[in-house]
Amino acid sequence: MDNGESEQEGKGHNESMQHGAPEIQQLFKLDGYLHLHEREINRRYGCFSSILRDIEQYERGLDQFTKSYEQFGIHAMPDGTIHCREWAPAAQGVFLFGDFNNWKKTEYPFKEGKYGKWDLVIPSNGDGKCAVPHGTFIKLGIITKSGEFVERISPWIRYATQPKDERNVTYDGVFWNPPANERYKFKHSRPKKPASLRIYEAHVGISSPEGRVATYDYFTDNVLPRIHRQGYNAVQLMAIMEHVYYASFGYQVTNFFAVSSRYGTPEQFKRLVDTAHSLGLSVLLDVVHSHASKNVLDGINQFDGSNSCFFHDGGKGNHDLWDSRLFDYAKWEVMRFLLSDLRWFVEEYQVDGYRFDGVTSMIYHSHGIGHGFSGDYNEYFGLNADTDSLVYLMLANHMLHTLYPDNMITIAEDVSGMPALCRPVSEGGQGFDYRLGMAIPDKWIECLKELRDEEWSVGNLVHTLTNRRYGEKTIAYAESHDQALVGDKTLAFWLMDKEMYTNMSVLTELTAVIDRGLALHKMIRLLTHSLGGEGWLNFIGNEFGHPEWLDFPRVGNNQSYHYARRQFNLMDDELLRYKFLSRFDRAMNLLEDKHHWLSSNPAWVSWKHEGDKVIAYERAGLVFVFNFHTHQSFADYKVGVEVPGKYMVVLSSDSEEFGGHQRVDMKSEFFTFPEGYAGRRNHICVYIPCRVALVLAKTD
Repeated sequence: MDNGESEQEGKGHNESMQHGAPEIQQLFKLDGYLHLHEREINRRYGCFSSILRDIEQYERGLDQFTKSYEQFGIHAMPDGTIHCREWAPAAQGVFLFGDFNNWKKTEYPFKEGKYGKWDLVIPSNGDGKCAVPHGTFIKLGIITKSGEFVERISPWIRYATQPKDERNVTYDGVFWNPPANERYKFKHSRPKKPASLRIYEAHVGISSPEGRVATYDYFTDNVLPRIHRQGYNAVQLMAIMEHVYYASFGYQVTNFFAVSSRYGTPEQFKRLVDTAHSLGLSVLLDVVHSHASKNVLDGINQFDGSNSCFFHDGGKGNHDLWDSRLFDYAKWEVMRFLLSDLRWFVEEYQVDGYRFDGVTSMIYHSHGIGHGFSGDYNEYFGLNADTDSLVYLMLANHMLHTLYPDNMITIAEDVSGMPALCRPVSEGGQGFDYRLGMAIPDKWIECLKELRDEEWSVGNLVHTLTNRRYGEKTIAYAESHDQALVGDKTLAFWLMDKEMYTNMSVLTELTAVIDRGLALHKMIRLLTHSLGGEGWLNFIGNEFGHPEWLDFPRVGNNQSYHYARRQFNLMDDELLRYKFLSRFDRAMNLLEDKHHWLSSNPAWVSWKHEGDKVIAYERAGLVFVFNFHTHQSFADYKVGVEVPGKYMVVLSSDSEEFGGHQRVDMKSEFFTFPEGYAGRRNHICVYIPCRVALVLAKTD
């Protein structure tokens, strides 16, 4: 290594250490093994601090920097003039045109400024009226370095849709500037973030039983009341940011600041959020900052005519598996764009947080492709870790939690297990509140797909559900949208398969398949809910065992909407057994709301017996007992409990109202014996039938 490299490395190291994480010792108290990587953790924090200082110095602070949507894009001023600003560093010319000037492409040229920024001012029409009317189609013209004139949509556009005159199949930008009397006015304040987070993951377009794209208004009026009634306190909405290809499930975003026009208008989405708040529901959005659609004409790819602009150039800028573009998080204007995107939806639409998609792809140069992640800490703090992405996530979480400390919730979709991902930035972490427990649904699919019921290992189940980083909160789920997609099966379908079409009526005989399916569906969800994390997530329809997978209209299915819907009518039909699963889901959530096991310390598992197939544990003062045995019920089964007293069953999966066989007397009282058992100071003896879960609470 020559002196130049050595001095540079030393300078960077000294600066990083000088600006190391101020609360890093708290991180080491939780995990002493991280001491070995203190230098790297502090280096990352130093990079974060350096960028934050530059933002304070050159952009008037993080508050102003993350509200750049107030300057960038196309704006109507109070006096009727139009102000436009775009970042197009490789462009040789920029123009605005559209309906307002009869599509004369070069009538309104931008003026080039510093750092690749272009500005345009269009005077009012003289009577104070805006030169660009609300709701009209607009586009940008870009002259590339090769001299070609290409059409683009502003990356900051707030609404985009397909022209009704079918001029082409691509989307056009729409100038969204409704008069004051047409703007939705929020009536309800945001709820404070709940200590126990119970998330209902949903997709507006598929929320109707009918074969069509449902609307924001439909979801507001018909689905939000269901979510509230089921005992959830947060709704996580997928596919809100505009995506031209519906079947991409919202993961190929084309217009980052625009809510999807296929469901309605921005004002209608505001009503959805406001109504959710009136019901006490926090609103989270799936945000896709891990990659972007390759679309050029209606996306942000090749915006300025170059292959880079917002993205890395060459192979580094492409995600081969997703066929999409990868952001260059080291670029100042990319940071401005993405951080402002987060801020925009919080300020304009009053959303309460985000589930960050594809975090594993972001934080490793390999994007996690073909990487098994053994848990070796060198995998997390070695050369494969992407500093630029990690620092961007630190900035995002720092901004959101600093500006909105009482409301903001952030969740990371990470399969790798990156340590400190969900610890505060001040400790050297990335600042997320939660990570998704992605190993849990995989374990349930493995049990149902590859093993006979008799082969289930209760010890292995408990290990999977409790194997999470201490001090970093996890969202547990038995299945999400991933398991609902075509090609896979939901838990209900794995359990009951074709009999869901023929034997779910209460007027038909309860078959062995349906009986087993109903019993295990309830047990799997309660075990995951109460043992697997500090938050719970359910995908729309799974609460009642939705019978079919999810498949969006596409060429491969003749553009059919048959599987792009949720059949809530099945849950509402008193003659169908789906109602039993829905009732149990509600009872489970309401019991958590009363006892708050999600926000309590992790469970104390006292029993996991492979022969009996019984699991027992305590959490939040409740005693949970599960008997997964296929046919063996146990009378006077000894269960260790810590606190002496009288206990009663407060939830039984075998209750008649949940489609069970009513083998457990809900009025029975269970008194503790002072003899210790299974590592607990006392014990009780309970009757636990086969394929039944019980929850007992102290009542004296």
